[in-house]
Amino acid sequence: MMRRTILFYLFALLLISCSTSIPESYTESQELPRIYPDVIDVTIPCNIAPLTFQLDEEADGMVARYQGNGVEVVCKDKMQPSMSQWRQLTAEAGDIDVDVFVKHGEVWTHHKPFAIHVSPDSIDPYLSYRLIPPSFVSYEAMTISQRCLENYDESVVYDNILCGFEVEGQCINCHNYQQRNPSRLQFHARQKWGGTVVAYDGHIRKVNMQNDSILSAGVYPAWHPWLKLIVYSTDKTLQSFHTTDANKIEVYDLASDIIAYDIDKGEVTNLENDTTELEVFPAWAPDGRTLYYCSAHYERQHPDKTDVAEMVRRCRELKYNIYKKSFDPETLQFGPRELVFAADSLGLSAALPRISPDGRWMVFTMAEFGHFHIWHHDADLWMMDLKGSEEVKRSEEVKNEEVNTSSRPMTAVNSPDTESYHTWSGNGRWLVVSSRRDDGTFTRPFFAHVDADGRCSKPFELPQADPDRHRQFLYSYNVPEFMQGPIEIAPQTFADVLKGDGEPVKYVQRLSK
Repeated sequence: MMRRTILFYLFALLLISCSTSIPESYTESQELPRIYPDVIDVTIPCNIAPLTFQLDEEADGMVARYQGNGVEVVCKDKMQPSMSQWRQLTAEAGDIDVDVFVKHGEVWTHHKPFAIHVSPDSIDPYLSYRLIPPSFVSYEAMTISQRCLENYDESVVYDNILCGFEVEGQCINCHNYQQRNPSRLQFHARQKWGGTVVAYDGHIRKVNMQNDSILSAGVYPAWHPWLKLIVYSTDKTLQSFHTTDANKIEVYDLASDIIAYDIDKGEVTNLENDTTELEVFPAWAPDGRTLYYCSAHYERQHPDKTDVAEMVRRCRELKYNIYKKSFDPETLQFGPRELVFAADSLGLSAALPRISPDGRWMVFTMAEFGHFHIWHHDADLWMMDLKGSEEVKRSEEVKNEEVNTSSRPMTAVNSPDTESYHTWSGNGRWLVVSSRRDDGTFTRPFFAHVDADGRCSKPFELPQADPDRHRQFLYSYNVPEFMQGPIEIAPQTFADVLKGDGEPVKYVQRLSK
């Protein structure tokens, strides 16, 4: 029996290995190889697309080898295993051992081996994102796209240019789903054909959420986990451009509130609209009974008018904290706000709270000021243990510093550059993170494993068939969101809906069943 097993593995090695062979003679190095993307000692889902890489230095050649599950894959110049080879390498949880041989002149060097750790925890099969160019005048070249994470297939969900360009152009943004369901989604369009597209189990509509009783149409969305209810922030947003500051762009709100929108009734209501508070980025807890959001206290020097120059001058004063409101799904009523995390007590500003599916962990971004952290090079991810936080709050007197005791920076995930938007996978074992760690300019998705105790692994970049793809692809990935499967609605269908009239909303003092 043992002999047959050995013969099987030998046959598998012969069958799977590339025609390239390992150099016969080489020198040994104790240094890890310089490769891109960096896949050294990363933890990956068992169902992820093949990880590829190339040498990140000048050399006369490279040979790389993957070994795992009795399978060996050897490739030349670029490590690009086939789909069938990769599936055999990742068939069981464990390590894929990696050897890299680099040639300089006639001498081959074998660098220090490393491993890729295959987790038994799978990842949601699809990811969607907005692809946006770095220019601020060619926004017509913008799509919402979706990618199968189990292979390299990518398709367009909606193409901005389908409705027009230049003076008739528009901006699309803020795609969002109910529990990662691709049949229950929404996204916004601005300018010529402005409105909010809401798709729910095959029914697609365009909503005109403008109303005299609310600040603006809905902006940043948060679907309730099961009710046909979306909470939005409403924002009067502006941006400024800097010539000498390291953060070239600053985006801020002159005013912002929180509203709720009942999809079936077409009703909206204000949840938070204090003129001295700037509320933004709502997010639901998975039990559907708590709504989280961010808010910064801001008192204008001239309360009777909106002063843009004052906001530009004082924007570094904006320190956002994280709050929550209780919610009763039976009566649709919200409770008063409660402080969850006091970032201002640390001299920092928090944004984008996201709660893990088990309700235990809250991940958010932190930077020196403001809330649009995608433009802040100092932005990092933090994690808060909500269970530990609740234990602290049960004491009789709680200070802001005590509220923060269950929080920490996610050092394993953060880089020297920007980490901003992030989303949990359905099983709560993976985070997708928007990061500019590669070059400080383009935002790309990275994935990190999170175990039951909140420990995170080193992130890996969205795999590509050609490892040099991202260096040649001059677009940023904006707002990565996990999905249970692909969106089946055709892009032209969305365009046809956008070109129609939007359904008006009705303002009510409070939502009711």
